[in-house]
Amino acid sequence: MAELLEQARDIFEGQIDFEGQKLVENLVNISLSIVGAIAFLVGYFLQDIKLAVYIGLAGTAATFLLTVPPWPIYNKNPVKWLPVAGAAPPTNIVIDEKMLR
Repeated sequence: MAELLEQARDIFEGQIDFEGQKLVENLVNISLSIVGAIAFLVGYFLQDIKLAVYIGLAGTAATFLLTVPPWPIYNKNPVKWLPVAGAAPPTNIVIDEKMLR
């Protein structure tokens, strides 16, 4: 059971690196701008606000599916953290007048 929970946590938590975040931000800005322009133009030329709203909603949903899940393309440059060098645990910590070791 614990293995299933760990797998589910890995799936839902996801990892996105800094370059992936930049890519997602660009994709969101570009795709929502294009969808908004298309929805506006279609609604204007066909004089149909309902169709324009549906196009906008469909484009927003497609953008959501493209950018929100942590797809592997967004983690191509993972951060390599430096190892902890010479870190010793703190000694002689006093909490509520009690010595911890």
